[in-house]
Amino acid sequence: MGRYVARRLLQMIPVFIGTTLLIFLMVNALPGDPVKALWGDKPPDPAQVAQIKHDRGLDLPLWEQYLHYMKGLFQGDFGNTIAGNRPILDEITQAFPVSMRLAAMAWTFELVVGITLGVIAGVRRGRIIDTTVTFFTLLVISVPIFVFGLGFQLIFGNELGWVKPTVQDSENFQQLMLPALVLGLVGLAYVARLTRTSIKENRSADYIRTAVAKGLPRRRIISRHLLRNSLIPVVTYLGTDIGALMGGAVITEGIFNVTGVGNLLYTGIARREGAIIVGIVTVLVIVYLLASLLVDLLYAVLDPRIRYA
Repeated sequence: MGRYVARRLLQMIPVFIGTTLLIFLMVNALPGDPVKALWGDKPPDPAQVAQIKHDRGLDLPLWEQYLHYMKGLFQGDFGNTIAGNRPILDEITQAFPVSMRLAAMAWTFELVVGITLGVIAGVRRGRIIDTTVTFFTLLVISVPIFVFGLGFQLIFGNELGWVKPTVQDSENFQQLMLPALVLGLVGLAYVARLTRTSIKENRSADYIRTAVAKGLPRRRIISRHLLRNSLIPVVTYLGTDIGALMGGAVITEGIFNVTGVGNLLYTGIARREGAIIVGIVTVLVIVYLLASLLVDLLYAVLDPRIRYA
């Protein structure tokens, strides 16, 4: 197991470098000049523009800019914003915990409700509950997320008054409940469908027939044998979905006024602040890689037949 983890950590190094290089090149290919944007509608001063670019190293060749960025990254320096000259690490540190809370709540919602619906539909296949869950998940996947966001905001916030329409305090878990529900709704549908399909396939497996023939209780067969072996594709999806929840929260955070990573990422794109975009994506890449490693290790826990030499 230790050798496998060490090998996976070494494999992450070229993946990390390649991903950051790709996003760095893509961001620098975006149209617009963030330095000239500091002047707004006024004509920029060419001398001041050249001086700012020289101070920030933006006049260097692209490969040299990337090397400077990676050197600072390994020293914990993500650079400074062009507008405001604030350390990008401070911006990320302030926004990251908010998105972590929001993503954790949405992920928990996907895990608990999604697996529960999938198990019920898979065990009772062909019945009315199976048809209802299938229709509900298909509907959720088909409708754009901003429709649910605006609809829930209107119904539960404005009409019923159960929650505040917009988040006033991003550290308040109660106010984050509605945006977390919206954010995790699509993932919940995929988890439910994956669980249902996996359980449906494994119900006819030999080890389930053996467990039934032994006279084991139905609850034990479902929880210990059927569900445990059916969770491998679900765990794969849930592991990769952690980073997607954090990076894909731009629409949800915009609708509910959540000051998280998604909001910061949108600000960076609007201002053409390439350093902010690359910094956020760098953190998300690390989250993806660690989540992928954790998922692979969980395979051996769920299925005893899987061993890592």
